[in-house]
Formats: sequence, structure tokens, C-alpha cells
Amino acid sequence: PTVLLALFGFLLIVVLHQFKVRGAIIISILAVTAIATLMGLNEFKGVVGEIPSIAPTFMQMDFEGLFTASMVGVIFVFFIVDLFDSTGTLVGVSHRAGLLQDGKLPRLKKALFADSTAIVAGAALGTSSTTPYIESASGVAAGGRTGLTAVVVAFLFVGCLFLAPLAQSVPGFATAPALLFIGVLMIQGITNIDWDDITEAVPAFLTIVFMPFAYSIADGIAMGFISYALVKLFTGKAKTVPYMVWIIAALWVFKFAAFGG
Repeated sequence: PTVLLALFGFLLIVVLHQFKVRGAIIISILAVTAIATLMGLNEFKGVVGEIPSIAPTFMQMDFEGLFTASMVGVIFVFFIVDLFDSTGTLVGVSHRAGLLQDGKLPRLKKALFADSTAIVAGAALGTSSTTPYIESASGVAAGGRTGLTAVVVAFLFVGCLFLAPLAQSVPGFATAPALLFIGVLMIQGITNIDWDDITEAVPAFLTIVFMPFAYSIADGIAMGFISYALVKLFTGKAKTVPYMVWIIAALWVFKFAAFGG
């Protein structure tokens, strides 16, 4: 039943989006949650709850032994993975929002600086890495185009501190359709790939399929860089590859060889 409800939610999003109904994703989530609750497949956990203390995790960093050989390797892996995970998400969402200029994201350095600042702040508070998430495409689908969208979402998350039980009442199969729909939105970008050039098509294909296989945006991008460099090298097109691509591909090969996937 939960799978069928998830598929129903996905169909509902598609229909509402086609008829240009604002908030199609939210409407679907609420509808599936309500139906599941009435069917006894979901537990309503209340509305308002107590805000948990951040004392156990706030500024509880331990820097002892940080620059040992083993930890430097861990830092390198986290840096590479987070950099390309964030960059891939930013470019993908920006493409969907129509913000790219000549295939490039304007002010990418500032975006990554904001991302880095958020990561440090999140670590100080004891959260997981606060990087961009592909779910942001749902905001783009609803019309979000500026940083004001993110600010509004941030205030809504503050409200969720008080309404945590209500948020926990939404089951995973009610939000899953939103991710399926985001996949539909994001895959539309492949029309811009030059599929007639096999040296461009193969790395693009490998990038796309390795993301779900490896369950990692960063690993998918890594496969794209490595395969792009190799294909261009062995087809006599090495001179067309920017030097930075060679460096990044080499770093990924070193990462996989030294630290695994």
C-alpha cells in the first residue's frame, strides 16, 4: 500500500504541475499523508514539541590528532567529495532555474564560499554537513529563483524546531514522490549534451548512471572526469582537454586508489 500511495503522489504532482497549480509538491505530500493516516498506515505524532538542547553538540569539536597522516587523508577525501557534490548540485539546480550563462554558473566562487561558511557553522552546531541538496529543485519548480527563496525556507525550518512532531508525522513514502519528480526535472538537461560526439556522450552517460549506482553525486562526477580524460586521450583528442580536467581526474584516481570509493 505504501508503494501504491507513493506512485499516486507522483501522479498527482505530475497532473497538478501540468495544470500549473502552485505548490503541487506540497499538495501531494499533504494528500498522501492524510490518506495514509486515515488508512492506519501512518502515525500522527502531534503538532508542537519541546526543542532539544544543542548543548551536547555545540562547539564540541576535538582537534587532537587532527594533522596525523590518517586524518589528513580523511580531510582530503571529505574535501574532494564535498566540493564536487556541492558543485554538481549547484550547477544542476541553477541549470534548471535558467541561471547558467554560456553553460557556466555566475559567481560560483561566492556560492562555494557561502557553502563553506555554512559547513563550518553547521559543524560548530553539531549538525551533518550543511551542503546544497538536489531537493532545492522543488523550490525552483515552484518558481524560486533568488536567495530570498532560501531565506524563506530557513525561517520555515526555524518554525520546524517547534513543530518537529508534525514534521515527523509525514511518512517517507509521502515525500518520495517529490524526489521522483525532481529527477524528471533534472534529467531534462541531457538534451544539451552532444550525443553525436561519442567522446562527449560516453563520459556524460557514465556520469549519469554512476550517481545512482554509487549513491553519490561526487562519485558520478569523478567517473565523468576520469572517463572524459581517458576517452579523449585514446581517441587522439587530448589537446582539447583543459589542463584542469587532467588535474582533477588525477586527483580522483589518487583518491580511489589510496582511500577507496
